[in-house]
Amino acid sequence: MPKINFINSNKVIDVPENSSVLRMSLRYDGELPNRCGGGICGNCVFKIEEGAEYLDQVKTHERRKLGDELVEKGYRLGCQTFVIDGDIAISWNEETRKEVVKRKPEKHRVSPQTIK
Repeated sequence: MPKINFINSNKVIDVPENSSVLRMSLRYDGELPNRCGGGICGNCVFKIEEGAEYLDQVKTHERRKLGDELVEKGYRLGCQTFVIDGDIAISWNEETRKEVVKRKPEKHRVSPQTIK
């Protein structure tokens, strides 16, 4: 059974495979900030400290809200991220949360070469 280490709240919990990070935080008091649960508000942004390879792929919705730069630095949205089959450790900070909450989702542009 995978584990999620919520560094900020000093809690480590066992979770079933393919579990939502946000749902597990809510269920077991991981204290990950949240508001909407649908990838719109950005309050549940976290940084992957360990175990990125045990998470599902970044979704388009996440990339639009976070932007390529934060995704490349290891940030994800708890409501959009699922633990696949290994242990992870995550952290979050107020400064990044405020930055993400203020962002309007970026529109991904389709390059003219892909339109036929």
